[in-house]
Amino acid sequence: MNTHRLFARSRLRLALWYALVMGGILGVLGLGVYRSIVQANWVALEREIESIAGTLHDSLEPMLPNNSSPTEVLQQIFPDLCLVNQPCRTNPTLIERHTIGISDRRLYYIRLFDYRGRLLVFSPNQPTNLSPQLNKETWQTIQTLNGNRYRQFTTILHSADNVNQSSWGYLQIGRNLTAFDAENRRILWVLGISLPVALGLVALSSWGLAGIAMGPIYQSYQQQQQFTANAAHELRSPLASLIATVEALLCINNDHNCETQTLLQTVERQGRRLSQLITDLLLLSRLEQETEPNDWTFCCLNDLVSDLTEEFLELAIAAGIDLSSEVSSKEIYVWGNESQLYRLVSNLIANAIYYTPAEGSINISLVSSEKMGIITVQDTGIGIALDQQERIFERFYRVDEARSRQKGGAGLGLAIAQAIAFKHKGYLTVESELSRGSLFTVRLPMPL
Repeated sequence: MNTHRLFARSRLRLALWYALVMGGILGVLGLGVYRSIVQANWVALEREIESIAGTLHDSLEPMLPNNSSPTEVLQQIFPDLCLVNQPCRTNPTLIERHTIGISDRRLYYIRLFDYRGRLLVFSPNQPTNLSPQLNKETWQTIQTLNGNRYRQFTTILHSADNVNQSSWGYLQIGRNLTAFDAENRRILWVLGISLPVALGLVALSSWGLAGIAMGPIYQSYQQQQQFTANAAHELRSPLASLIATVEALLCINNDHNCETQTLLQTVERQGRRLSQLITDLLLLSRLEQETEPNDWTFCCLNDLVSDLTEEFLELAIAAGIDLSSEVSSKEIYVWGNESQLYRLVSNLIANAIYYTPAEGSINISLVSSEKMGIITVQDTGIGIALDQQERIFERFYRVDEARSRQKGGAGLGLAIAQAIAFKHKGYLTVESELSRGSLFTVRLPMPL
């Protein structure tokens, strides 16, 4: 399968999963918000009905008649209501304005029952299919034939002169829920429109975030592919040479000892090259592990730089290069692995010697600044082009391909040096200019 298609499908799956999860979360949150708003409106509506019923209850009880036929008194109290079995005539009265006028009277209806549950008076705007029989439940939700809903509240009325019965009767107040239901539908419409829009935005952001998340993985995969190709290329050359040398040895008679010796030396050289390459790759693999080894200790950079300068002095003299060092008189210690730090600095010095022509110079210095031990390796070599300075720390990358192969380098020296610096919580930088030389700087933190 094509690599690009593989990562594109992975990105799509990641984006879909993210969109589905976010869609589920948004859906649950939207449902929760809707239920909260509806419940809050419902509680407010019931409180409003109870408030009106309480006001009416307190206004009516002192005026309730105590006789067995209260219709005449009720007609005087409620001239705007309809008496049972009598024609209706509605005129706004003081008590109606006092009790019902605080809200839209078209939304409410009133019904009064005696203590036996017989309907006495009712509002002319009550639902048409409302039963004349008393239902003593405190709260009821009623739905008419045309689909309108009402919320009805029932409370007990007491007369001041009532001594024989436990109650004078019952008061029922109902409220039309058309506006309440319409508001709920509007909320549903808002959620129904906004949720798909939000899901669309989530899908777009999911695609972008999936691309950001897959970026490092894709880059790592490409680096792994490049590393595999480079490693195979580096291993193929010495292996091909070894095979050719062995085949030549098999064809030579035992009398040709001189030729055999030369071929065996070639085998040994290529074998050492392979061994060194494998050792370097294993070192890089160990350096990439985040666990700190147990063999770390306090390392004196002064001794390390002085020893390396002395060790490479002979090689520099043979190449016609002036090698010098400037080491701080103050002892500088860092926490780390001495052999790895030795490899870091030696790789920098070796590179400087390889890429500095005869009669050039290399200077190694060690100073401390702001709790950092600073090692610099400056040469007057061929330099590095600006566009190549970002790639010189890549594995198997060579600035001068022909010269590196001639000297046997595999292009892992600077990659190993940078990995060691990172392992020791430090960093390695380069400043270079073509034909003017290069300056490599290693900064390592000093223990507090």
